[in-house]
Amino acid sequence: MAKKDHVSETPATALLKANGVAFTEHPYEYVEHGGATHSAQVLGLDPFTVVKTLVMQDEKARPLLVLMHGNRKVSTKNLARQIGAKSIEPCAPEVANRHSGYLVGGTSPFGTRRQMPVYIEETILALPRIAINGGRRGYLVGIDPQVCVRLLGAKPVHCALEE
Repeated sequence: MAKKDHVSETPATALLKANGVAFTEHPYEYVEHGGATHSAQVLGLDPFTVVKTLVMQDEKARPLLVLMHGNRKVSTKNLARQIGAKSIEPCAPEVANRHSGYLVGGTSPFGTRRQMPVYIEETILALPRIAINGGRRGYLVGIDPQVCVRLLGAKPVHCALEE
């Protein structure tokens, strides 16, 4: 029996399946600090359609997730202003791992250990399909971006900066 490019189930794919979400699997060779740019290049995708999941926190250390284009970064000032926080900063990797239940580099917004508010760059919602982490390093899933709103209650924000 030939092994197809199928990756074993993760909490993220289990959640997607349980909710009847159709998705495509895109495994790739993970490279430390390669990020969305590397995965897009290896998979032949536009980095604008590869969405990274960032674990951040507000001034009271309350965690939140930000979904951002692979070739953009987050304006933490703009994000804080839009969500009514004094400040926003990225979580330290070990803190991010604890909140999400995933290793940094393999963080999916689906099936996180802890329930967190999710914010999505509004322009992502205009894309027909996105590739987003499937809950493991070196593994993206292709989905309709509206799934993020439907399953995660993701709130649209404008906080993208050119990299």
